[in-house]
Amino acid sequence: MPTLLFVVAAYVIGSISFAVVVSRAWGLSDPRTYGSKNPGATNVLRSGNKGAAIATLIGDCAKGWFAVWLAQHFAARFGVTEVGIALVALAVFLGHLWPVFFRFIGGKGVATALGVLLGINGWLGLATLVTWLVIAYAFRYSSLAALVAAIFAPFYYGLLFGVDAMLGAVVLMSCLLVWRHAKNISNLLAGKEGRIGAGKKS
Repeated sequence: MPTLLFVVAAYVIGSISFAVVVSRAWGLSDPRTYGSKNPGATNVLRSGNKGAAIATLIGDCAKGWFAVWLAQHFAARFGVTEVGIALVALAVFLGHLWPVFFRFIGGKGVATALGVLLGINGWLGLATLVTWLVIAYAFRYSSLAALVAAIFAPFYYGLLFGVDAMLGAVVLMSCLLVWRHAKNISNLLAGKEGRIGAGKKS
């Protein structure tokens, strides 16, 4: 029962879509109505409001980190095992992808996944972030950077900690990230993918 409570709490935390919340607070259009229609920081940036995009990025990343941090610091006293903590990490990510507060229509999970990785271990998160930054700077495609970082994240975890339950959660997150970027992959191959910093689309 304690494990279930932690997992449900993580899912609820993940269900807070900061792209939608921040856009409403800033008086901006719903990010689900323009650009890629994805409620994430990159699409909010297409509104032209960098502050809102940064706030979205921080919020989505922070919720992933917070859920894992809570589990790591308090779950053990309730008898929640390492497997339970891995389920918490996965649950907060799933909450972002399918948020209960927004009719289960969520974002692609890049920032939240980064927050989860930072919560697991700072070096793991940093290595993945650097991978994203290098690819994003070199090619100016947020989706390509996310795909490369997602592929490398499980390898970074394996090198740092070996094979365990949390590695399974990281692998599942990476697979879901790639799957959620299926349309972006098609656009990249067709040369139609929007670059970072492109203006708001109709």
